[in-house]
Amino acid sequence: MNRIDRLFGILILLQSKKHVSAETIASRFEISVRTVYRDVKALSEQGIPLCFEPNKGYFIVQGYFLPPVSFNTDEASALLMMERFIEGFADKSIKQHYQSALEKVKNVLKSNQKEVLENLNANIRLQLPKRLRSDVEYLSLLQNAIADKNIIYIKYKNYKEEISERRLEPIGLIFYAFSWHLIGYCHLRSSYRDFKVNNILQLNCSSLPFTLTEHISINDYMKQLPVDY
Repeated sequence: MNRIDRLFGILILLQSKKHVSAETIASRFEISVRTVYRDVKALSEQGIPLCFEPNKGYFIVQGYFLPPVSFNTDEASALLMMERFIEGFADKSIKQHYQSALEKVKNVLKSNQKEVLENLNANIRLQLPKRLRSDVEYLSLLQNAIADKNIIYIKYKNYKEEISERRLEPIGLIFYAFSWHLIGYCHLRSSYRDFKVNNILQLNCSSLPFTLTEHISINDYMKQLPVDY
């Protein structure tokens, strides 16, 4: 990768995250930390308003907008391929958001790239069993609740067909055993519980903040899963 491409790549990386450490940039582009310092200086000299926060990393000053990102054909094709997996492994809410995002990507493509994608789209299919199809629309709402750290209320049906109402502090979503699972701290049971998203009958999101200041990380919770798939 030449330096111009690398500088543009660093700019895109900074645009996509709140903070990025020098070590992260160095690892991503396979360069030394010293080279990162030189590249960041070069970007600043070109008028990019970069700042540094100790123990967090570099960031672009809020309010600065970059020109629209361009995609090459391989990158756009990869996104198109992912659309097929979204159709099989996500619910209606995520599909809608992804299709909207993909349309924005297509809008910045050149005419010949759009033609390639249209031809490719007609020749890629994903065959999945019915058990993976989801008719619910909760994943997007659950993502927001997890990100905002807000309490949610659900009506849930377990494998015994028993229905209960729960007050949860959602900490993450895990796809395992061919289904999406919501992991959250249950106020009724006073412990962390695993809820299959397809079995949630009703979901109400509140603006109430979590009552617990710290939660188990989703990575640590995954170590407790009954299966490894």
